[in-house]
Amino acid sequence: MTGSIATAAGAAPAMPAPPGHAGGAWKPETMHVRINGAMLAMSSIGPHDGMPLIVLHGGRGFGTHEGVFETYAPLAGAFRIIGFDMRGHGESEALPPFTFSQMVRDIETIRQDLCGGRRIVLLGGSFGGMIALSYAITHPDHLAALILRGTAPSWHHEIGALESFRARASRAPMATEGMLDKLFTPTIENDEEFRLIMFALAPLYAEDPKSVDLDRMLSHVSRVRYNARVHNDLFADHSYDVVDRLAAIPCPTLVFCGAQDWICPPDQSRLIASRIPHATLEIVADANHGVPGPVALQLVSRFLEKQGLPG
Repeated sequence: MTGSIATAAGAAPAMPAPPGHAGGAWKPETMHVRINGAMLAMSSIGPHDGMPLIVLHGGRGFGTHEGVFETYAPLAGAFRIIGFDMRGHGESEALPPFTFSQMVRDIETIRQDLCGGRRIVLLGGSFGGMIALSYAITHPDHLAALILRGTAPSWHHEIGALESFRARASRAPMATEGMLDKLFTPTIENDEEFRLIMFALAPLYAEDPKSVDLDRMLSHVSRVRYNARVHNDLFADHSYDVVDRLAAIPCPTLVFCGAQDWICPPDQSRLIASRIPHATLEIVADANHGVPGPVALQLVSRFLEKQGLPG
């Protein structure tokens, strides 16, 4: 066993089965679960004995699992969908260390103690995709399938992101290269500076640059929990690079991204797919960093069905 787990109430080695699903409509369950010392906010939907599909959120230092969990919740029944806020993110406890290796240990503890040690399908986008890749090279035999959305296999994607920023700078007139540099280094001064940087950069994530709604972006950014300490710690060891280890990932892998992804450009997804032996690549036209939910769900559903999962 790689870690320890307990429910908020005190101790239960396995997550209880979700509430009933009258009429075939599974109902999500939300809880706080102690994973390796940190109390993590978690959601689950689907049969307790279903194949686990663990979804990982993006947003290093500010992401939460709600969006990605909602996107793939329709797969409940065939799968048991599990999402959680990584330590220091969202409603989860900010208990260090905040490192890639710790996030991998947390996923492995969830797999062992909440999923009965079964093989899992692991899905992650952006930062979550980097964690998913880190897990895959650490525990390759524990995966039934790997799904990666708009991510990168090394920190070198930052070079392409800077080029994208320069080409699209007019979309985000308040943003600067200095802000982008802070986003890619452990140099953000405090939580409020983090919030301001993300508001300035927000237009670059818009699917349609002609219809950017700054008021909506302001409302969203004002509600998000930004943790500069978590961000900085996750960037402190600027050595994330698994390119030369991708060939050792044995499971079927779906790699997809938006054709207009500015921060993890498509060449990064192409690189991943070219190195993983059993990878399928999908480039989504007219999509940016966040592939629209219905499109992502369709791609993932089709991929899993083709693999005969759950089998």
